[in-house]
Amino acid sequence: MPVKVKKRAKAGYMISAVAELYKLHPQTLRLYERVGLLKPSRSQGNTRLYTDGDLERLDVILTLARDMGVNLAGIEIILNMREKMIEMEKQMGEFAQVVQQELSRVASRVPSHAERHAIVRAVPRAVRPTHEI
Repeated sequence: MPVKVKKRAKAGYMISAVAELYKLHPQTLRLYERVGLLKPSRSQGNTRLYTDGDLERLDVILTLARDMGVNLAGIEIILNMREKMIEMEKQMGEFAQVVQQELSRVASRVPSHAERHAIVRAVPRAVRPTHEI
């Protein structure tokens, strides 16, 4: 008989706890969700559950709104750009790793010290005798 594995839910904070922690009205959190700034998960009873990642995102939202005076549309643009930058940094890191591996592979094939620093590998030519006419 196959063993059923329960999916483990991530720990989350209820909307009332988050509202109290950040000194917000719960309706503000609902608004952020409605406009797409936050996407809390839901319990089986459909209760919003905010993860640590959601709280980090909320910190950024509140810094932009409270400290910098950015409106909700601006916050959305900034958060989208931030996500794209993080993804690009990840891709650049992966690319740099591939380039480094390729450089290491090529460097291990170069036999001499002088050739290792050459841009193009030079193959010695046979010296041809010159005939004077």
